[in-house]
Amino acid sequence: MGKRSPLTIGQWAPRAPLETRRPDGAPAVPRGRRRTTALPWVTRAALPVALALWLLSLRHVNLNAMTDLGLLQVLPVLFWVALGLLAVGFCVALSDRRTRGGWFAAYVLGLIAILHATPALLYPTLRYGWAWKHVAVVDAMIRNGGSVPGAEKLDVYDQWPGFFHLNALVLQATGLESSLGYAVWAPPVNNVLLLAPLLLIYRAVTTNRRLIWGAVWIFYSCSWVGQDYFAPQAFAFLLFVTLIALLTGQLRAFAERPPGDRARAWPVGRFLLVVLIMGVIVCSHPLTPLMMVSALVALSLPRRNRRVLLPVLGAGVLLTVIWDATVARPFVSANLSEFVGALLKPDSNVVSGLATLGSAAPGQVMVSWIDRGLSAAVFLLAALAFVRRRWTRRTGMPLLVLAPMPVLIANSYGGEMIFRAYLFALPAAALLISALLFESRRHPRLRVFLVAPLLLAMLGGLLFGYYGKESANHFTKEEVAATHFVTATTPPGALIVSLTSDVPGLEMNYDRHPRIQLNEQDLKVRQRLVQDPIEGLEPFIDGATVREPAYIVLSRAQAAECYLNGTLPADTMQRMDKAMSETWGFVRVFRNDDAVVFRYQNPDAGEAS
Repeated sequence: MGKRSPLTIGQWAPRAPLETRRPDGAPAVPRGRRRTTALPWVTRAALPVALALWLLSLRHVNLNAMTDLGLLQVLPVLFWVALGLLAVGFCVALSDRRTRGGWFAAYVLGLIAILHATPALLYPTLRYGWAWKHVAVVDAMIRNGGSVPGAEKLDVYDQWPGFFHLNALVLQATGLESSLGYAVWAPPVNNVLLLAPLLLIYRAVTTNRRLIWGAVWIFYSCSWVGQDYFAPQAFAFLLFVTLIALLTGQLRAFAERPPGDRARAWPVGRFLLVVLIMGVIVCSHPLTPLMMVSALVALSLPRRNRRVLLPVLGAGVLLTVIWDATVARPFVSANLSEFVGALLKPDSNVVSGLATLGSAAPGQVMVSWIDRGLSAAVFLLAALAFVRRRWTRRTGMPLLVLAPMPVLIANSYGGEMIFRAYLFALPAAALLISALLFESRRHPRLRVFLVAPLLLAMLGGLLFGYYGKESANHFTKEEVAATHFVTATTPPGALIVSLTSDVPGLEMNYDRHPRIQLNEQDLKVRQRLVQDPIEGLEPFIDGATVREPAYIVLSRAQAAECYLNGTLPADTMQRMDKAMSETWGFVRVFRNDDAVVFRYQNPDAGEAS
């Protein structure tokens, strides 16, 4: 007795029914039309030429000229030529039945390099303020041998420490002094690591290499959210995609068993690996376990999947509940009322990340609308694939696209949930879009070139979202020098005040210094600061003493963030600098071209006891 056809039992192996296939999954070429030539010269030449042009384009980039549109304004024409040539070369490779998998992989790795290694090569320091914060958390956990006392708002990292403990082990094993050196390369490395589980997911659904590699390219072309930097959420997302890859592979293997096979749904070793991955996710990030459970519930809806997925779902729910009820209990207890209240406001949760654009920089308004347009296009194309490509309905991809929606409706996650939901839906949506665009009975080569403009448009939309805020995301050496001065010389207990969070390394030694970010305060406090900077600062610095003074740090990136986001007027930093320079009690202790640091002690406070 042969195995049952995957098409009759469901979920995971529609074999791209439109073409005859070779054993390796590529379309077979009829003997009468088989050619003896090698790969077209365009495929062979476009990749190295594009990479060479890209590297040449990075020689002279004026980072100081970035304003509303970040890197988009300063990257030379040669960069865009290189990216366009790479996309054209990939389309040529995709249209040729003889293209080997190694060429597809090389093109995708080239795309990752151009998109994600460009900032690492251009910037003199680590990109993005939150990445600096996570470097500081790793340092603090090593210094304290685990949980960090006096962490205040950053104690949330003590309750989900998996990512930080892993990096602490890496540092201790390698003898490196800090994770700062390799954190610079986290975006390209994280994206390269994502490639393997993405391929496993897509290969569990189809053997059509055109659909598989088209989906991979679409994923990287539409992943504009930027959750790939040195962060626990990037680590947890990688594990989430790996988990989905293992689940889809096991679902396919289970579906292909003979009718009378009553073997276990899971080999013991593989099930333990799945549980281990879920355990690491649960202890590393508060949001990803919810996305994980939601995805497992969605995939369990078809009855035929339940024998495989219900044990995994039960383990995932149990691990999440145990962790939240024990280690993460302080955070959960403190925010429980907020969580419950958010359940009653699903509409505001959905739109919270799309509001407050009225005072943003004009370029940022455009960036936001392009991001929205790309995201809407992804979901629209995925929906069209569901309608037009009926075989995709027998896969779990539509369910995975919808899986983040309950989490989105339940909580706003500080206004970021809508972007996170898009990210978690994207791997499955990319395959649906690939099936819509690249599956064809006739003239597959012509079809690839017809959709090439759409692929280029996707890349353009990605670059607006990914590069559009770089004037605030990148830091100069002068800014780093200012924050190093503060963290290295201020006495323990001294208050550190900044305008925004875009200050590189100011969280270093965060367990020894209380921190205030003025743009995070409520509206009345910010209005008072705008009307009179000194009066606005007084409630925070009034208790400063000789032994525990307050330090106010102003820098170029903070001014850029105020201008881009509009949470404070663009001239707020300049007005604060001028006001403190003219007010008794404020002493300028550090200044360079991109930053200034003031020390303040209350003239009436006297010596601390």
